[in-house]
Amino acid sequence: MIKRILLLLFVCIGLSIYGQSQKQILPLAKYGDNLSHPLTAKERSFIDEVYGEYANKFVYENAHRLKAIKHILRNRVVIENVSSSKIEKEYTELSNVPLQTGFVSNLKRDKVFNPKTFNPLKFNFEFYGTNSVIYHVDDTNYYIVIKSQYL
Repeated sequence: MIKRILLLLFVCIGLSIYGQSQKQILPLAKYGDNLSHPLTAKERSFIDEVYGEYANKFVYENAHRLKAIKHILRNRVVIENVSSSKIEKEYTELSNVPLQTGFVSNLKRDKVFNPKTFNPLKFNFEFYGTNSVIYHVDDTNYYIVIKSQYL
């Protein structure tokens, strides 16, 4: 009986060690060189629209979050106008992406999509996944690419 318990114990320890050695370690996020510049008026308005009265506490006074948001706005969100003949698969429609209403509960979608005024912070995009993600703007040729932070 003791031999069986010891055997079971060694098997469990072996599996535990093997399982821990199989974890994939993510690389560090790669930030652009343009993050040391101050926020533009447009970037500040995007943050204020989404964070409302909590913008100071959760963004402007939090250097790490501010840097992450600058990185999203300046380097990781790309809006492309692509002819439909070049698209090979279906992507999630922008209308199916929930709004980020954790700070401003009455946040609204824009009635008309304008790539120059589009605020990606309003949407619950997969900003922190390991891969890049593409979304389609309904009834347009516009696609929103969220680049991986590890590229």
